[in-house]
Amino acid sequence: MSDPGPADLGPADLGPVDPVAVMGEPDASGRFGRFGGRFIPETLVAACGELDTAFRGAWADAGFRAELDGLLRDYVGRPSPVTECHRLSEAIGVRVLLKREDLNHTGSHKINNVLGQALLTRRMGKQRVVAETGAGQHGVASATAAALLGLDCVVYMGEVDMERQALNVFRMRLLGAEVRPASSGTRTLKDAINEAMRDWVATVESTHYLLGSVMGPHPYPWLVRELQRVIGDEARAQCRALLGGADPDVVVACVGGGSNAAGIFSGFADLPTVDLVGAEPAGGAAVGRGVPGVVHGSKSFLMQDEFGQVREAESISAGLDYPGVGPEHAHLADTGRVRYEAVTDEEVLDAFVALSRTEGIIPALEPAHALALVLRERAALAGRTVLLNMSGRGDKDVAQVSDILGPDAGASRRLHQ
Repeated sequence: MSDPGPADLGPADLGPVDPVAVMGEPDASGRFGRFGGRFIPETLVAACGELDTAFRGAWADAGFRAELDGLLRDYVGRPSPVTECHRLSEAIGVRVLLKREDLNHTGSHKINNVLGQALLTRRMGKQRVVAETGAGQHGVASATAAALLGLDCVVYMGEVDMERQALNVFRMRLLGAEVRPASSGTRTLKDAINEAMRDWVATVESTHYLLGSVMGPHPYPWLVRELQRVIGDEARAQCRALLGGADPDVVVACVGGGSNAAGIFSGFADLPTVDLVGAEPAGGAAVGRGVPGVVHGSKSFLMQDEFGQVREAESISAGLDYPGVGPEHAHLADTGRVRYEAVTDEEVLDAFVALSRTEGIIPALEPAHALALVLRERAALAGRTVLLNMSGRGDKDVAQVSDILGPDAGASRRLHQ
């Protein structure tokens, strides 16, 4: 393993709370505070260094930025709008705004990061990408970008997730990607990442690992956040236009690895009057239940037992079924800039139904976690304005939810419980 910084992995006292932890560049060792770094085999050190150099060069290259911006505009459909939820807001007494990443091409925020990394792959002279996916949205986005740019694409997906996201598996294959099942361990997202990293180690000279979230070894957490920063930058300007120059009181997003949350939080982290809140699944609350540890190349909060073994995460959402969290989220929790709360599967299903019936918007199960938190805390949020990142649409989840709710589509579920 290689890591340029200190590697103490035990619990530590939290430092003083920083009311405004601006989401800037990590330090020279790739760390956000005491989290991050590179805990990787020596065979990957050069690849991570190459990626760091390539991204810095590309990000400073007006031509690269113009090409990416053009794709985001003309291919993805950015900027995604901010939608005000009038009926839901009236019902719960909270003014709710949605940043509509569900309206992007491929149906989620994942395409923002994927297009940037696919362009980087071509810039580095590589022809093949490997990716991991849980809910399937990152896999679909990766297959889409590979088809667009003529890259070979292999996507690893846990066998359990392949069963509950069969539609996305078909979409990936239709787009020309090879989907390989991860059959070890829990057969979910964690194991798909393991398989993708094994592939990358074996083929590193010709392959780029198109990592889907703000985790992994440096520079991935920073690189992915910067590629998702477009969400927060757009939302900040859109909210001020909608709110007469004001900012929302609260910004909330779901957190698994945490790329959609990092993207929208980055637009508001420097504003101390804006509360930032992350919603984790109760069965995989890495911030709430984890302790510092190393997984998939970086140090962060991690669910583990007393022997340091990774504990299994559980979530109704395949995209949040992960035992860790991106290292910058661990830092934001450490400093107190972001509050992280866990919600249950039952609360998520209530939110899934509530948004569908009040606004005609069927959310993905992932952002339904964020809405579940808003519904639970509506008394405390009364009269405030909440911006929620609607990071994906629910098409991929309707079959799974149908099996759970039954043929009456959860008719007995009520908004007020």
